[in-house]
Amino acid sequence: MALFDLPLDELRGYRSASTAPEDFDAFWSKTLDEAREHDLDARFEPVDTGLSTVRVFDVAFAGFGGHPVKGWLTLPADADADTPLPLVVEFIGYGGGRGLPHEHLLWASTGRAHFVMDTRGQGSAWGAGGGTADPVGGAPAYPGFMTRGIDAPENYYYRRVFTDAVRAVEAARSHPLTDASRTVAVGASQGGGIAIAVGGLVPDLAGVAPDVPFLCDFPRATTLTDRQPYREIGSYLKTHRGRFEDVLHTLSYFDGVHFAARGSAPALFSAALEDQTCPPSTVFGAFNAWAHDDKAIEVYDFNDHEGGGPFQEAAKLRWMRSYA
Repeated sequence: MALFDLPLDELRGYRSASTAPEDFDAFWSKTLDEAREHDLDARFEPVDTGLSTVRVFDVAFAGFGGHPVKGWLTLPADADADTPLPLVVEFIGYGGGRGLPHEHLLWASTGRAHFVMDTRGQGSAWGAGGGTADPVGGAPAYPGFMTRGIDAPENYYYRRVFTDAVRAVEAARSHPLTDASRTVAVGASQGGGIAIAVGGLVPDLAGVAPDVPFLCDFPRATTLTDRQPYREIGSYLKTHRGRFEDVLHTLSYFDGVHFAARGSAPALFSAALEDQTCPPSTVFGAFNAWAHDDKAIEVYDFNDHEGGGPFQEAAKLRWMRSYA
């Protein structure tokens, strides 16, 4: 696939036409307040993985609605309470789950604590699976997750996921071996979109690093690409004719562009110019809206949704030395 979106010089100046609803901040404040009415109840159970360089904990905490959400916390084997560790909280791509502990060794290998959140209802499309159910039903939806509860912001699937993600940060920070003041949120694709949401909802992060992020600039994404998962929205509207404005209203509460406008931490983004899953203009829409002045974006000219892959991991390793 050749370049299909805006030229790079136009991307650098691109601004999304997505408009935040007037009650965006009130909606999310109320949502998080309701979630915090439930005891976080973060539990860390040691796991015998056979790995000698790290210690792993099977984590459960109360997310949206008090529902149980799973995760892994991985620490360097020599971590001790006298020296709390910088913390990397990671979110997973669309359809994946937390998998197995040995799949998540990069960040603990740098001497940091690493927490990976299972995504509710997912974990059955690729990887080694997940273990977190989504007990909430909803209105008719197209198969997938993008239209679940899309009839109203209060019902939308990602209201639950983004709330889980904020609570995941709180759970990871509650462990005595993590340093809450040095917390960075990371993720790729859906995980990048979740990291952006966390960056707009958690005011005291040390950094945010979203790679080829999904869930950004919905008005453009839903009309520019016909690749899944954005196409789920178009397929839903193919049946539910005349509902586009209603759907965009719901999605406006979950658009990464609006969370980015509230981002209060340094950020490192990445975009791939041949990416049809998360078109580069949608990524730049969020990047250009990011509120903190300390921000950078890595651009991969001839890559699709795989983005920078291990090269971007190396870029994050260099970048994170300054923040956590």
